[in-house]
Amino acid sequence: MKVLQFTIPVPGDKNIIIKHDVLPYFYKYLHRHDEIQLTWIIRGEGTLVVDNNMFPFKPNEVYYIGANLPHVFKSDPVYFSPKSKKTVEAITIHFNPNGKLGSLFDLAEMKHIQTFIQKHNNGFMIPPEFITAVAHKIQIISKSKGVDQMIAFIEILKKFSSIPNLKELSSASKLETLSENVGVRLSEIYHYIMANYENNITLEDVAQQAHMTPQAFCRYFKKRTHHTFVSFLNEVRINEACKKLTTGDGDSISISTIAYNCGFNTVTHFNRVFKSVIGKSPHEYVDDYFKSTYEVGLI
Repeated sequence: MKVLQFTIPVPGDKNIIIKHDVLPYFYKYLHRHDEIQLTWIIRGEGTLVVDNNMFPFKPNEVYYIGANLPHVFKSDPVYFSPKSKKTVEAITIHFNPNGKLGSLFDLAEMKHIQTFIQKHNNGFMIPPEFITAVAHKIQIISKSKGVDQMIAFIEILKKFSSIPNLKELSSASKLETLSENVGVRLSEIYHYIMANYENNITLEDVAQQAHMTPQAFCRYFKKRTHHTFVSFLNEVRINEACKKLTTGDGDSISISTIAYNCGFNTVTHFNRVFKSVIGKSPHEYVDDYFKSTYEVGLI
């Protein structure tokens, strides 16, 4: 069995499966399925883990996740609080290009889209400037039936194939051979680190949570994620810092305060790790983010 090999419930004879979820938090286990997944985040914040890569997610973002690509939308820790009244909302479309839809994609007229799907099985995030158009098409698909739904579905795939320079979510599927038990165990480790990233958590703390010695945990974690504990923790902290830098709070909270709130002991260390993970300084990241957001008319 693979990483929580998830079976998508198929209602009736549907080939395009639509789910509109309003939940306390997103499904929290690392999983995979034969279907390609297209998810529009309407409400909710957290970290998307795809293979061994991490991406902060927030409302009004759209993600295309390739078939059998291990992933989890990990909601922020506040969503798991017993007193939390927060909810998440998303519309997700699942489809299997190798199932009954295979004959559709085999048509000569669909070869361009078939080639696109095969080329982008590592997934991608829709660039901000295309979100409005793509989200509108997702709404049409979710509200349509029969031929109208199929036409809208083909139109959204055509739209994807026209978007230039799509950034992959994963360079290669490194986690595909993990067992289901390992998938659950890694999910619990991810959850613990993401819930405690702002604290001074140590290798010993995480190893204890995994019921291992620190040495055994290091071997286990590196072999299955291609991350050391420190590199994974740093990426979690930097992802959280990126969220804080680009929300309304980022205008009133200093970078030094964000650094300390994300678990870094010094601003110098934070700046160094930030640049190694993101490729630019925090100031450059903020400037580039708001410049691109302004250019596409989102602020």
